[in-house]
Amino acid sequence: STVSSGINAEYGYMAKLYKEVSEELKLPLNNSVMEEMEQKNKEELDKLTEEIANAEKNEGESEVREAMVKKCEYLTCIGDKEGALKMLKETLDKTTTTGHKLDLHFHLIRLGLFFSDNKLITVNLDKAKELIELGGDWDRRNRLKVYTGFYAMSVRNFKDAASNFLDTVSTFTSYELMTYLCFIKYAITAAMLTLDRQELTKKVVNGSDINEVLHDIPLFRKYIDSLYNAQYAEFFVALAEIEHFLKKDRMLAKHASYYVREMRVRSYSQLLESYSNLTVNYMANSFGVSEKFIDKELSRFIAAGALNAKIDKVGGIVQANKPDKKNAQYQAVIKQGDILLNRIQKLSRVITI
Repeated sequence: STVSSGINAEYGYMAKLYKEVSEELKLPLNNSVMEEMEQKNKEELDKLTEEIANAEKNEGESEVREAMVKKCEYLTCIGDKEGALKMLKETLDKTTTTGHKLDLHFHLIRLGLFFSDNKLITVNLDKAKELIELGGDWDRRNRLKVYTGFYAMSVRNFKDAASNFLDTVSTFTSYELMTYLCFIKYAITAAMLTLDRQELTKKVVNGSDINEVLHDIPLFRKYIDSLYNAQYAEFFVALAEIEHFLKKDRMLAKHASYYVREMRVRSYSQLLESYSNLTVNYMANSFGVSEKFIDKELSRFIAAGALNAKIDKVGGIVQANKPDKKNAQYQAVIKQGDILLNRIQKLSRVITI
């Protein structure tokens, strides 16, 4: 079957994963293929166990740890989550150096990412951060940022994802997690949604490291340039293609609709910021869509509070309601001041001088 052929020899005879996927998708299990994979797994695991025993008997601590790590990697490769977790715990117990401990926590994070186990991911991210503070080296500090960003992106925290990714564009070494080209795609995807224009200009549009690889990913260059240069019809075409990319990506597929919706809001907001009033016809032509589509879109986003504007249906005019930032800041200061005064008053009742 397609499933069994996809996870046998090419990916290390993933017997356990084959069984779990077949059960989940209610597909018939090919017993002969299953037996072959289980036999291959047993032979390799016996060999790795023997290597560990031999290292314990004849070698030093570092050789024992290396043999154990090798077994951890194999258990992960064949999709044996429980076996890998058990072996990784045993290996951690025998590991003393901070760097090697960090590598094992990175391994556990990758395992969690593969199986979408958020608890496993967050627990090990926290442990990795603690170890980094105790003296992690420069390379592992940067790798932790990539792992943190990758997890943030997977749970729709695009702001943290963009921050961590962009901090490591010039120092990326996490090839065990993704390719550099894939990393740049993720960085651009997150940055386009969350950075203001000034930051986007500095870190993406004029970012030398990102620009060096954009010729290999022309869609992403078109995506950046069309929004930045206010070529909205071209931007909508690029965004449709980006949506296909998102839907094909395991980590981003579930966020595709949200992401595309928010990017449309961003493009509408960018155009409205430049004008007090616009005709619906002008906006429709700018985005290369019908008046009916733009009217429906704007009405929905205005009603949801996503756009600061209102539509004059009679005149066919879109009026931008530009927020008064200074007034908003003043009101925020007043509110925070009131809270502080209330706390001081409560404290004065407790403290006697």
